Amino acid sequence: MTIAMVFPGQGSQSQGMQADLAAAYDKVQQTYAEASEILGYDLWRLVQDGPSERLAETVVTQPAMLTAGYAAWLVWQQEAGTTPSHMAGHSLGEYTALVCAGSLGFADAVRLVKRRSELMQAAVPAGVGAMAAIIGLDDDDVRAACANAATAGVAEAVNFNSPGQVVIAGHKDAIDHAISCAEEAGARRAILLPVSVPSHSSLMIEAGEKLAAELASVEFVVPDITVVNATDATPYTDADDIRLRLSRQVHKPVQWVATIHAMLEAGATSIVECGPGKVLAGLSRRIHRATPVATIDSLDGLRKALQA
Repeated sequence: MTIAMVFPGQGSQSQGMQADLAAAYDKVQQTYAEASEILGYDLWRLVQDGPSERLAETVVTQPAMLTAGYAAWLVWQQEAGTTPSHMAGHSLGEYTALVCAGSLGFADAVRLVKRRSELMQAAVPAGVGAMAAIIGLDDDDVRAACANAATAGVAEAVNFNSPGQVVIAGHKDAIDHAISCAEEAGARRAILLPVSVPSHSSLMIEAGEKLAAELASVEFVVPDITVVNATDATPYTDADDIRLRLSRQVHKPVQWVATIHAMLEAGATSIVECGPGKVLAGLSRRIHRATPVATIDSLDGLRKALQA
C-alpha cells in the first residue's frame, strides 16, 4: 500500500483537539510548547480551554493547525514506520506538509504562518470579506454565479474541494449576491462560512506580495518526500519554486480535486489525513470512492489507520 498523506487547514480546528493523543504521547505537548515559545502565548492551553472564538481567529487558527498537523505526523512516524510517497496540504496545510517532508524547519514554519495570518487578516478589514460553500452545482455554474455577482464587488471560486462542492470568496456584498445566484441556479445548499478573510481570492494579492519578502529570508530545501502544490496540482521542485508558489498560494484557488487525482495517478493507493478533523478524508472519498481513506485525528483514528 502506497500512502498519500494530506494535511488540513483552517476550519478543521476544534476546542479540545488532540487531548487523547497528548495523553498518550509526550511529543504532542512538546510540539505545542515549542510553538508557544515562538508565539508568545500558551497555544496548548488555548486549544484545550478556549475560548473557541479566539481559536477561530485566523491569527491563532493557522499556527494551531500547523502545530497540530506536525504533532500528529511525529506520532505517526513513531508508530507506523511507513513513509508516504506523496504529501499535500489544503491551504495552510501545505506548510505542514513541507515541514513533515523535511523542506522547512518547524520553528521557521511557525514564524512564517504567524506572519502569513497577520498579513491575510490585515489585507481586508473584518466584515468586508466573506467566504461561502456552494453545494450541488457544477464548477462552471459556480463560476457563472460569481460572474453574475461581480457588479457588487469581487466574487470568485477559490476552493475546488470535491465534485459538487466549491467555496467562493470575495467582498461580502458580492458573496451574498453570488449565493442568491447559486440558489437560483439549483444549488442544493449555499452557506456563508464563519470567516472574515476571503482566502485565495484576488483580494489577497497584496498579502501575497508582502509574504514573498518574508519567504525570501527563510531556508527551504528540496523535500525528502514529494509535496504536491495544491494551486496547480504539481510537485514542488526547488527552494525558489517553493517560495514563489507559497507567495501566490494566498490569492490563487485551491485545486483539491486535481491534487488528489495527481497523487493517485502518481501511484498512491491510499490516503491518510494527518491532523484534526476529518474534512479532507470526506472530500477524498467523494473525489475517488474506491481509494481507502484513514485519519489521524485522535488516538482511535491513529489505531484504525495503523491497522489499515
